[in-house]
Formats: sequence, structure tokens, C-alpha cells
Amino acid sequence: MAAPRLLATGRAFAHIAQFHPELTAFRRDLHAHPELGFEEVYTSARVQEALRLCGVDEVHTGLGKTGVVALIHGQPCSGAADSAPRMIGLRADMDALPLHEHNDVAWKSASPGLMHACGHDGHTAMLIGAARYLVETRQFRGTACLIFQPGEEGYAGARAMIEDGLFDRFPCAQVYAQHNAPDVPLGVIGITPGPMQAAVDRVEITITGQGGHGARPHQTVDPVLVAGHIITAAQSIVARNLSAMDQAVLSICSMQGGHPGAMSVIPGEVTLVGTVRTYSTSVQAHIENRLTHLCQGIAQGFGATAKVHYERVYPATVNTVPEAHFAADVAARLVGEDQVVRHMTPSMGGEDFAFMLQAKPGAYMRIGQGQPALGLSHPLHNSRYDFNDAILPLGAALHASLIEAALPL
Repeated sequence: MAAPRLLATGRAFAHIAQFHPELTAFRRDLHAHPELGFEEVYTSARVQEALRLCGVDEVHTGLGKTGVVALIHGQPCSGAADSAPRMIGLRADMDALPLHEHNDVAWKSASPGLMHACGHDGHTAMLIGAARYLVETRQFRGTACLIFQPGEEGYAGARAMIEDGLFDRFPCAQVYAQHNAPDVPLGVIGITPGPMQAAVDRVEITITGQGGHGARPHQTVDPVLVAGHIITAAQSIVARNLSAMDQAVLSICSMQGGHPGAMSVIPGEVTLVGTVRTYSTSVQAHIENRLTHLCQGIAQGFGATAKVHYERVYPATVNTVPEAHFAADVAARLVGEDQVVRHMTPSMGGEDFAFMLQAKPGAYMRIGQGQPALGLSHPLHNSRYDFNDAILPLGAALHASLIEAALPL
């Protein structure tokens, strides 16, 4: 199969392209050995091994359980003290998903029920590629802080690393991350100032009534009926309680109650589980408050009770404006202005890099890997998804170029 062409230029891309095969082999090895959040023992060991082979100056382990941080020092200052930021952070996530892979490739997951279905294997490989380039060239002044993060997929690994002293020990002035995008054409880089990914909230609604015989519903307080009214009414919150200028999603995704084979038994309890996605904290708070009162009011009207557990899982991923413009400029020098989307439509998907952006200025980017002709446009979290190895040098060069531009000689 012929290698697809990428329209990228610059010293970093040309240098990293020379060891593209090694990065591909590394990525595919990680893909074959997927691990869930905070269980990335093999992945973390492979990362540490690769970093030491690259010759990084320092490797630190144990942050957020399985997280790894590498430091690469650039050229020393000469003369007057430099006022530029002295440390810049780059982050890659390492964990996989609880999903059975349906690809038929040599590097298919060797662990049934586990799969790299979001490309974190590729993200890790790209940051390793950046590490090797930065060590071999050191065309920057200051320190590159490479953050290999565990547990992005619902485990809040970024928060765990921060709570373990990530930015106390490594005081980054800015922090950047990128994520592959199968729905974006190969080599296109997207970013936007402000919200990039939505806040992720989990909602669990427990409706308690009084069970009984399905032939005598008048002797019960039917929680299934109450659940049906709540599911319908909940959709009115976005449609009728928010401004049309606000953006939000409220989805009830699961309903559990009774026994599947019990056709004539009205259960005493039903549980609904769903998610809320927002960009604004005020909208988030309004939905939480409105949903709680709505559920309780509807349940009370039927003689039942409703308990709402609203969990704020991840905050919104919000790029700081100067850093978003800076990252877009760096990307444009790498791939050309026509290959950069400077105001990419935000996603309602979540991302725990949000915790790092709450602590530090920075930006989160998407890098297009879509290539339908090669079967590389399956969506994220799909059992037939695979990372497109063609973008490994580009992603690595983007990481490295951010360091060189933020910490110039």
C-alpha cells in the first residue's frame, strides 16, 4: 500500500519523517497491548523505555498512578535573562477502552474486550516522536515538559496528575494537546479560541413508587409511568428553558426497572441514567437545577418520589485565546494556512485535558486523519476504528514546533 501524501514542510517534519517506521512500529505495539485507565503498566513501561532511548534529560513516574513526565532541556540562556516562558507542556493520553476490536490487522488487540478505539496509542507515539526530535536538535531555550497521561476515558487522569503535583513540580507556563479526528481530512489541523469540547455531566434519576400486579395498576404507584413522563419532559429543558443562543445536549440513555420477563409485575423502582453536555457553567447549573425540580415535581404529581444524582465529570475544554491563535499560527507554518481551520466547530464530546486548561493557559487541537479509501475514517469509539499512522510525523512535528516557537533561541 502506497504511503499517503501529507502536505507538510519544515525542519521538524522532515527530521521526524526519517524515523516514521520506528514510530509506526511503536504505535502498533501499543495498539496490540491496550490497557484501561490507571492500569497502563505495560504502556507506561514502553513509554519510559522509549524516552530513555531518545536520551531525554529526566523521566519522572508515578504521577496519577501510571503517568509519566519527561523533561528535555534546550540550550542555556546567554547574557540577560530571557523573559520568555521557561517551561512548556505537551500532553498525550495513554489509555484504551473496554471494547472488543473487529479489525483484522497484524497489530489487532491481543486483549479481548479491550481496544485502542480513540487513538491514544497514536497520541503517545507522536509525543515520543517529538521527544526524539527535540533531544536530537535542541533548537529551543527553556524546558519541554512531555506529559504522558493515564485515564482520560472517564477516569479524570489529568486531574489525578494535577493532584499529585504535576504543575507544582513542573511549572509549565502553557500546555498543549492534540487529538486525531477521523471525520477531518488527512493533515488538516483544527482549533478554535474558547470552548473546544463540552463539559461532561452524568445524571442518575431514581424513581420510587409502589409495585404491584400489572392487572391492578390502580393499587400501585407506577414508576415506569413516571419515568416515561420524566423522559419526555426532560427534553423541554433545552427546548424551552434555555436561550436559543445557548448550546446544550440532554440525553436519557438508559432505563432500568423490573425484570425483563415479568410481563405483569409493576416494579417499585426505576432508574434512568443519562448525560448533559454544555459549554457554559451558568447553563450547566441551570440545567442541573431545572432537571432536579422537574423530576421531583413530576414524581410528586403521581404520588412517587424522584432522587436526582447529578455528577459533574469533566469541565468544558476551553482554549485560552492567545494560545489558540499561537497554536494556529504554528500549525499554519507547518501545513499551510489553507490546511488550518482556525474556528473549528466545537464538539459535544468531552476531554479531561480540560482540567489542565483550568490550571494553565493553553490549547487543544484536532489533527485530521480521515482517509476513507484506506478504511481510516471509522468514528472514534468504534470497534473498527484504527489510528492512521500517516499522521505520526505530522503530529510529532506539531508538538515539537510548538516548543520551538514558544521557546525560541
